[in-house]
Amino acid sequence: MEVKIGIQNVGREIVLESALDADAVAKIVAEAVTKGSELRLTDEKGRQIIVPGNVLGYVEIGAEEVRRVGFGAL
Repeated sequence: MEVKIGIQNVGREIVLESALDADAVAKIVAEAVTKGSELRLTDEKGRQIIVPGNVLGYVEIGAEEVRRVGFGAL
């Protein structure tokens, strides 16, 4: 699923594809915001994204989508 992270006073957002479901990402984000700790997510390629929780502007969690294969999946 696609996760977009906006950071305060930064014009660009961080976009990553995560293997976690929406509830797991929301729980990690909520914990980082309430505790003021770092937000640490891993994308599908194994890269870690670490953002301080106190500078988060927003986190947009995309809908889970089943990937369609083939020409008949229109």
